[in-house]
Amino acid sequence: MPAAEVAVDEALVRQLLSDQHPDLEGRSIGLVGEGWDNFTFRLGDDLSVRMPRRVMAAPLVVNEQRWLPVLAPRLPLAVPVPVRVGEPGRGYPWTWSVCPWLPGDIATGPLRSSTDAAVALGEFIAALAAPAPTDAPSNPYRGVPLAERHDVTVARIDQLSKVVDALRLRELWDDLCATPPWDGPPVWLHGDLHPANLLATDGVLSAVIDFGDITGGDPSTDLAGGWMLFEGDDLASFRDAAGGCDDDTWRRARGWALVHSLACLGSSADNATMEAIGHRTLAAVLAAD
Repeated sequence: MPAAEVAVDEALVRQLLSDQHPDLEGRSIGLVGEGWDNFTFRLGDDLSVRMPRRVMAAPLVVNEQRWLPVLAPRLPLAVPVPVRVGEPGRGYPWTWSVCPWLPGDIATGPLRSSTDAAVALGEFIAALAAPAPTDAPSNPYRGVPLAERHDVTVARIDQLSKVVDALRLRELWDDLCATPPWDGPPVWLHGDLHPANLLATDGVLSAVIDFGDITGGDPSTDLAGGWMLFEGDDLASFRDAAGGCDDDTWRRARGWALVHSLACLGSSADNATMEAIGHRTLAAVLAAD
């Protein structure tokens, strides 16, 4: 995982709240997670604080603040719409957010009904994937033609050659990469729709989190989320619920799933959850042959 570029602890969060949102400073504060891009603190029972941990993530939080309030009303699953905006201070250099605390466990565990979850995630994607406006956030890593991910994907295959069938993956990648690119208007994308960014409550899919990669582009990017979580008839149900995409879009989704599986496997030495997601996704991608 990339190293944090700033030091953040409960004391700093409390100081920033005291300076900027004093009505919240008396709440309990505890670190609950540290991802590639953000620290997440729980704030009392019903709120959280989301703070970028490296400069690359700082504009992503701003994108969430700008666009989640616009998109959330039409989405069928809960999303962490910021309720307060924090400014730099006390030596902390970036904008940060106070968001609702969304209960649940990440969707890597057992689901009460995988078919219901597949339909729910497909319907979420269908609701999100309206044409994106011209001022939607740009993202050079999501929603782009697969060919633009060629070099990094081949490099990751080479990096993992001791643990994967590199020749088979290179042939599959070249085949998927040759699929005709998306020629429709850019649509709204979550951009990072893997199982660890989905929450389930009592085994039922309930929320989608971490919209830092939100952008407009090829819908196959988000459809890869189905490949990362479902298989067989459930994967078919997901595809139908997401709008029944054409075969080229579905092939590109498989390509994006391959991209994500390799990213998980290549950058998960300190994260067993992401490593497991990588192995599961790669198996699904290969099983489709």
